[in-house]
Amino acid sequence: MDFAEFKQRQSRTWGQGDYAVLSQLLAPAARELCDACAVSAGQEVLDVAAGDGNFALACAEEGASVVATDLAPGMVERGMARMRDEGVDVEWQVADAEALPFGDGRFECAGSVFGVMLAPRPEVAARELFRVVRPGNTVGLTAWTPDSFPAEMFRIGRRYSPPPPDVPESSEWGHEDLVRRRLDGLAGTLDIERSTVTWEAESPEALVALMERGSPPMAAARQALPAERMEDMLGELLELIRRLSGGDGPVAIEGEYLLIVARKRG
Repeated sequence: MDFAEFKQRQSRTWGQGDYAVLSQLLAPAARELCDACAVSAGQEVLDVAAGDGNFALACAEEGASVVATDLAPGMVERGMARMRDEGVDVEWQVADAEALPFGDGRFECAGSVFGVMLAPRPEVAARELFRVVRPGNTVGLTAWTPDSFPAEMFRIGRRYSPPPPDVPESSEWGHEDLVRRRLDGLAGTLDIERSTVTWEAESPEALVALMERGSPPMAAARQALPAERMEDMLGELLELIRRLSGGDGPVAIEGEYLLIVARKRG
């Protein structure tokens, strides 16, 4: 497949939508990963596929020196604006998770919150994360488990806007055994836990509206799909939310993910 063309599409897609809406919902996972990686003052930390910088912000608030990267220039612009508003010093760069523009062993921690899981070549992205971390130091990831609500949403999206056939599902990173195989030879130690974030809204319709406004892939689909196909996709999402929430009342759905913390071989 043409990975360059696919990444150009990803770059355009993830620059769309009002991502701050979704970012607020995912922020607790970034804080949890920061704590699990034991990020502390004086460390050099890299946030890969950073979105608008949840992990970067959590690490900077601990006193770390942070660089944040994302494939989408639009997302980098949002992250820079957010850090200015927060009064936090984070360096931002447009960068590909599969070809990070940093020297070997530059950082004491490299982390990604629901970002690296989207890279089309998982093994390449994993090698890059470990390459830029010093021996004995930390790589941290979060990824939705295969049966989670977010993974099911991604599958709906793939049916309506299919990626090339060689691109794996992002939820593969949510298989513990597969993660261990992917990181074999890179990680000296590996700890994997399960955690959740809660997707809340006043109703299933309100959660669909939130996702339509805040999810970059949905914003991109609104532009690319015929109106009828878009409404069919939103209808499937609404039925999924109703099924998981038990009806038409207030919604509180637990989205399960893996919290992955590895130490690079010495």
